[in-house]
Amino acid sequence: MNEEKELQVVVAGHICFDIIPAFKKSEAAEMKDLFIPGKLINMGSVKVSTGGPVSNTGIALSILGIRTKLMGKIGNDYFGDGVLKLLKERNADNGMVVVEGEETSYTVVIVPPGFDRIFLHNPGANNTFCSGDINYELVKQAKLFHFGYPPLMRKIFDNDGEELIKIFKRVKELGVTTSLDMSLPDASSESGRVNWEKLLKNLLPYVDIYIPSVEETMFMIQREEFDCLNENAKGHDMLENLDMNKLQGLGEKLVSYGAKIAVIKCGVNGYYIRTQDRNVLEAMGSALPADIDNWSARELHEESFHVPDVASATGSGDSSIAGFLAAYVNGKSIEEAIRIACAVGGQNVQVFDAISGIKTWEETLAMIPGWKKNRHAIFGDYWKYDNARNVWVGKKDGMHYSA
Repeated sequence: MNEEKELQVVVAGHICFDIIPAFKKSEAAEMKDLFIPGKLINMGSVKVSTGGPVSNTGIALSILGIRTKLMGKIGNDYFGDGVLKLLKERNADNGMVVVEGEETSYTVVIVPPGFDRIFLHNPGANNTFCSGDINYELVKQAKLFHFGYPPLMRKIFDNDGEELIKIFKRVKELGVTTSLDMSLPDASSESGRVNWEKLLKNLLPYVDIYIPSVEETMFMIQREEFDCLNENAKGHDMLENLDMNKLQGLGEKLVSYGAKIAVIKCGVNGYYIRTQDRNVLEAMGSALPADIDNWSARELHEESFHVPDVASATGSGDSSIAGFLAAYVNGKSIEEAIRIACAVGGQNVQVFDAISGIKTWEETLAMIPGWKKNRHAIFGDYWKYDNARNVWVGKKDGMHYSA
């Protein structure tokens, strides 16, 4: 994985074995019309791959030319062998902790055409991952440390995130810039009963780049908004009805809790970003923005790129994070970073798995000019479209917003 370069990013956290059966076209209007007890559903081919942010974000970063090391935990079993085999093909298997007697995490990804995804997930060895499974000697050689999916890792979220906070405090003490992605908790599980808002208030002072999805963010800090949006979706993609004016309130909370750069992934609606001012960003560690003035006190929304035939959104958020972090460590402007993030997410949804659609850095940059965007209207006077930069600008943007 780009061994000739100085280590730039370490990606740690959740990893699993993904099984993705391909659905054929269906006339079903609602999910319940498709999944009927006793019914036989004819399927297409099946794709197997590694999944979770360690694989999805880490390998995508490597494809984008960023020297990356992975850290995950698996069992010594059939799925574990599959994970190691797939990672070895990319020279990325030597960061796995293999534990006898534990199960490797797996996910069956259900992606019926026209409906949101369903994940049948077993966390496996991710549930015992803890601060002791991090190789801090390796981390301190990197510029940036990215951790993903705490809600799917029991020991990480137990006791109000004690182990997670321990990890991020230690990494910050090493002077390394930190980044964190979340996953959507199962509301009926232990993870769903965690006081995530309390956890985030204690954790985010040690997080430089916080980059969850809008669903995850609403679940954790605006639960009533999440429940309403989810109920109205009726089994379809809940982001189809997302009011973009909800984003500024989420961004305001996240930076008030301590995130230096708060990024919210919005699926087909693109990316939202809110940042703190220059004096806060200057304390972010070894991976500072190349142009701090460009990144400080900003609020922007980037529309997603149009993909006429979406195969699957599996891992699209993880892939877009790789695009964002690659742009960030490569010294790109804030406007370029969120655009590249959306481009890599757009590459991902054109294939069934999370990795095979990702292009090189040079190929990605070449795709962006002329690629049609998913244009949408935003009501009210909070957002203004900047035609010169082709980006939505919020009222809290300190550089370019004018009434």
